[in-house]
Amino acid sequence: MKADGAPATKTFSTLRAGTVVIGSSLAVAAFLWAFITADSTIAVVALLVLLAAFFFGLERYPQAEAVVVRSFAEARVTAAIVWLVIVLGFPFLFGQNTYFLHLLVMCLIYSVLAIALNFQLGSANIPNFATGATYGIGAYCSALLALEFGWSFWATLPFAALAATLFGFIIGLPSMRTRDAYLALVTIACGVIIHQLLNNFEWTGGPQGLIGIPAPTLFGYSFASPLPVFGYTLPFQANFYYLALALLALSIVVANRLHQSRIGLAWNALRADEIAARAVGINVVWYKVLAFAVDAFLAAFAGVVYAFYISYIAPDNFTFLVSVTLMTMVIVGGMDNVIGVILGAFLLTLLPEKLRAFSDYRLLFYGLVVIAFLMIRPQGLLPQRLRSYGA
Repeated sequence: MKADGAPATKTFSTLRAGTVVIGSSLAVAAFLWAFITADSTIAVVALLVLLAAFFFGLERYPQAEAVVVRSFAEARVTAAIVWLVIVLGFPFLFGQNTYFLHLLVMCLIYSVLAIALNFQLGSANIPNFATGATYGIGAYCSALLALEFGWSFWATLPFAALAATLFGFIIGLPSMRTRDAYLALVTIACGVIIHQLLNNFEWTGGPQGLIGIPAPTLFGYSFASPLPVFGYTLPFQANFYYLALALLALSIVVANRLHQSRIGLAWNALRADEIAARAVGINVVWYKVLAFAVDAFLAAFAGVVYAFYISYIAPDNFTFLVSVTLMTMVIVGGMDNVIGVILGAFLLTLLPEKLRAFSDYRLLFYGLVVIAFLMIRPQGLLPQRLRSYGA
């Protein structure tokens, strides 16, 4: 009897997991759509209260969160298919509204930046306030190559990433002589230096920045043109949405691969206890510098996409405040949790836009919302999870 009932039980478990995955995925997509399209203060506040109540419920009833996590682990193929359909079809929900699509593009770009910083802050517990600088280096390097030498978007990508990665090594090596707060101060200084250099060099355009960065082209198709899809035409922002989405997908794959590799294990060992990691033979200096380089590499890609999307960049786009915002995204989302970091990036990218109704008090309410969510979920919206080791 047990043998006969086992397949039925397994089928029921799979069906339940698939139902939970589909239901929760659609709920997340519906909430995101409602939050982006909300045009009244009451609606925005109501959605924030609903989100806070949801995470408060997860905090009070961890078994419910465990069911969702287990369902996604058991129905990975279903989850992948559902989310592929959602992300590919999401731009169609906004019709011709270019502002909503712009918000989505910026959310995706900041998600990539947050994942880049998560390698340091989340995986290895290395505070880095220079991510905004590497983001700017990638943007300026690609823009200068395009404007001065006529290089295409695709040709500038590897060179911008290489320039930012070298900068990551440059700030990483001297930073190894410091720790904790002193390390944070070194990265702050490096970020401020890069901002000042961009602001004062003539060949970077000075405070006026660089104007007229050409849109990418692919097989003769310009990303500045509307996107025709099955007889339906989307605004040109949709081109950059799918480009940024591809970059985010690549970042997620890289993050998961690194997390499961020896590098990810070494970073986590540094986070847990640097002295113990050194004692068991981990090259602490190398892995710390590597974290700086990987962060800079991904941040540069995001900078290139941003530069060619906006077609205008200036030093004020890459200030110290950008790095602080990215660090907040990682902490609020959940350190060393890729999905949590993306959630934090989306929330904190959209929040300032939705609080514009508060005018001069917008930053005050922004800070209060961040504090409220950290009080509800001190470990982040989606906390870091324990590693599971195979036999």
